[in-house]
Amino acid sequence: MNPSKTQPDEISSHQKKNKGFASDVLTIVGGTTFAHIVTLLAAPILTRLYGPEDFGVWTLFLSITGIIGVITCLRYELSIMLPESDEDAINLLALSIVFVLLITVVTIPLIYIFKDPLVLALNSPQLGNYVWLIPPFVFLNGIFLALNYWNSRTKHFKRLAFARVSGSLSSTGTQIGAGIGGYTTGIGLIIGTFIGNIVSTIVLSGQIWKDDKKSFKAYIRPKKMMEGLKRHRKFPLIDSWSALLNAISWQLPAFLLAFYFSPAIVGFYSLGFRLLQMPMSFIGGAISQVFFQRISVAKSEGKLDSLVENVFKILVIIGLFPILTITIVGSDVFSVFFGQAWAEAGVYAQILSIWAFVWFISSPLSTIYIVMEKQQFGLQYNIFNFTTRILSLAIGGYLGSARLALILFAASGVLVYGYMCLKMMDYAGVKKSRVITIVISNILYFVPAGVLLLILKLLDVNQFVLVGISGLFIAFYYGYIIKTDKQLNELIRPFQTIILRR
Repeated sequence: MNPSKTQPDEISSHQKKNKGFASDVLTIVGGTTFAHIVTLLAAPILTRLYGPEDFGVWTLFLSITGIIGVITCLRYELSIMLPESDEDAINLLALSIVFVLLITVVTIPLIYIFKDPLVLALNSPQLGNYVWLIPPFVFLNGIFLALNYWNSRTKHFKRLAFARVSGSLSSTGTQIGAGIGGYTTGIGLIIGTFIGNIVSTIVLSGQIWKDDKKSFKAYIRPKKMMEGLKRHRKFPLIDSWSALLNAISWQLPAFLLAFYFSPAIVGFYSLGFRLLQMPMSFIGGAISQVFFQRISVAKSEGKLDSLVENVFKILVIIGLFPILTITIVGSDVFSVFFGQAWAEAGVYAQILSIWAFVWFISSPLSTIYIVMEKQQFGLQYNIFNFTTRILSLAIGGYLGSARLALILFAASGVLVYGYMCLKMMDYAGVKKSRVITIVISNILYFVPAGVLLLILKLLDVNQFVLVGISGLFIAFYYGYIIKTDKQLNELIRPFQTIILRR
């Protein structure tokens, strides 16, 4: 039997599924919400077990592995979503894993050669004790990345959510256990993350192997892998450089804050940005995961503009109100939940909040240029993004002000990501007037609450009271929007049905 003409049950099953966009998004969001709640609840414990310098070392370590991790598959993981044939997609998955192995092996000598200069440049002697963990981190991240895209193609979003939940719980539990056990340095945080990565990768790979192993054995052929290598060569030749620049630009704040100031400043930045990014990341990431799968179909059906506009509106509705709230009361929130010692992290969150919102909006939309095969735009954009970030941080560092560095960084980010967002909307055929209308109409929702919060701040109201009122405003806003906005109601309804059935 010719395997190229065979359709195993494991592959054909996903073609029978016809779930809505909202249902798929909520499968991922619903599955990971619990894990993120646990992480948020653990944060006040972790900030009392570990100091800002420990958070700073942990952030620097993750920044290094994050930069290498983005090119472990040489971006062939993105191509898994594109072919119509499952046979071609499986061989692209195998090709991605081959590159993960190669990059991991190359990483080992490079880390040891550049260990001392790296530690010196980052002003972090403690980091030198942990560099031996970088290659296994790179390997695990690469394998998970490749399997993640295969999982999205087959639309098994539940098993992805389960893998993320398992990893997050394992990571948080290990970090707290290490801190209680006396390992209150960066190693406790790093090992916790490492354990979480192991668990999530094993869970996802085990589920995929169980479901799809017959298809892998039937389809994977070196010849087909070489065909995929040539067909999608733009990914390593162009998009990998774009992704690398983007990854480096993301980690620049950690590196330059360490270079100009200290790991403790990096720790403040890390906590502020991490807790600002976390809820937006898992919601935006879930939407992006499903959106990437949908836009290929929408493009061929001529419905790309309506899909993109609807997703943009949902992102604005979800993200704008809480972000504007953090802009006003961020330092108060951090002082209340993490202690007065972490108030500076709250100030950093306030500075970065608007930029984080623009990133939240543009991140899912950025996959449009990949589907439109506009990799050149991605490279040009990331060069511009990298340049503006390094200049803004370097100016603030040279002038000796971490806050100024982050203000310049955030301002440049709003401009750069805002431009990218508008460009993606243009590619999709969405009018700029619609973009402006959606944003302004949602800003108006915040105005009454924002004015009252500013008055309470000027009156120097107790921080606990101010944070409590802010939380009530956010809860009331979401309750009102879910009731009155048909589009968001449509997004929530499948989730409500799932809860009622349980």
